[in-house]
Amino acid sequence: MSAPTKLHLRLPATSANLGPGFDALGLAMALYLTIDATPAAAFRIEATGRNADLCGSLENNLILTTYTSLLTSLGQQATPLFLQINNEIPLGMGCGSSAAALLSGVLLANHFGDLNWTTQQILEEACRREGHPDNVAACYLGGMTASAMYGSQVVTATCGQNLTWNLLLALPSASLATEKARALLPPTYTRADAVANIQATALLVAAFAQNRPDLLRIAMQDRIHQPYRMEACPLLPLLLPLNQHPGVLGVALSGAGPSVLVIAESASSNLPEIIRQTAKDSTLEILQTTIAGGAILAVS
Repeated sequence: MSAPTKLHLRLPATSANLGPGFDALGLAMALYLTIDATPAAAFRIEATGRNADLCGSLENNLILTTYTSLLTSLGQQATPLFLQINNEIPLGMGCGSSAAALLSGVLLANHFGDLNWTTQQILEEACRREGHPDNVAACYLGGMTASAMYGSQVVTATCGQNLTWNLLLALPSASLATEKARALLPPTYTRADAVANIQATALLVAAFAQNRPDLLRIAMQDRIHQPYRMEACPLLPLLLPLNQHPGVLGVALSGAGPSVLVIAESASSNLPEIIRQTAKDSTLEILQTTIAGGAILAVS
């Protein structure tokens, strides 16, 4: 095998949709899945960080399942790996954990299978497995990434990597499966709702591209998915009024939920407590972070 023996990966969490940008927009956040992978005699994982027990399990591990199934589909036997994993991404919270896992599996297969795939091939394989491109594209490319499927091709555009806005993730105690969240959505929408979301999404992309924080309060309004997910994501209706709070730029469900993303113009020491008071939950977990760049790969 001509590939170097060790691969280091660091992939960011992502918040998709950002209100109106359903299945089209994703935002990379500086919370990371970090993996050091080395060939081994048998598959083995050492995991630290959030949900270390799940990340460290060999059973139903999305990283390893993606890695082995991709190489098997190409007629290759997967080299057993020793993975040292540190995870900062909340699982089942709408923060792109599955996209990071899928993308890392594809990157491991590309490296240890000596596939020599292009960035576009890697991105399209991960998006095909995820089913939609928003989280995967933002995880790989960073910043605020808009993405669309054109046949089997993934088309992307990224902006906002250098914005200094503060991101706060409010994490309820119970997770929500993406499949369950999608089942809550109606099969059709009115023209008025569709037009409202198109307008808001256009403004949202402009806000990130032009560093226009003044647009976010309007641009993050949604009529396509958030109203239908309120019951399964009870934190959202409690925190949406923060959209009018001084210093808060916008509030939206993170991905399919149940976490809520609050964007603030700058870091604030009292905003987490304001969020807890608004949610009427003094123990609510809140992660403060920033906009991140894309995936980092290093070989040795």
